[in-house]
Amino acid sequence: MTRLFALIATVATLVLSNPAVAQTVILVRHAEKADQSTDPVLSEAGQARAEALAARLSTISVDLILTSPLQRTGLTATPVAEANGLQPEAISLEGGTEAHVAAVVERIKAQPEDTNVLVVGHSNTIPLIARALGQSVPDMADCEYDRLLTIHLEGQGVFGVTTRYGVPSDCPA
Repeated sequence: MTRLFALIATVATLVLSNPAVAQTVILVRHAEKADQSTDPVLSEAGQARAEALAARLSTISVDLILTSPLQRTGLTATPVAEANGLQPEAISLEGGTEAHVAAVVERIKAQPEDTNVLVVGHSNTIPLIARALGQSVPDMADCEYDRLLTIHLEGQGVFGVTTRYGVPSDCPA
């Protein structure tokens, strides 16, 4: 099973490194929070996960990073942004979840076909964004931080693969 995941990750990396294939959208939830306050920073584990994300994406050039305006998404994106010389773009939460998801999807679809986009969102927005892009995915548990969803958009075709990164999330089976 580990070999299968390694093979899938390798194939995904190869596909990601070839920008002529399709527009690539990488979706992750923000890393672990320091506390349960309204707008927390990342915990030590969250900071390590943000670095693990940057390491995982180090073989590709990310062209655009979209986040929510909350600190935890921006802090999760920071190592990738620094590695690519980018500033994450915060998409407003005004108007609620549906409006946020629509704005993120609109921003993604406005990009050229060879763009690599990283979206750092929340457990309730990442599955909705994936579905709005045409990729069927399960909901995300509150304890899940390690899901990395890579979606390739080419014309009317959508191809997605789910992998994991960083330390495995501590979710009950």
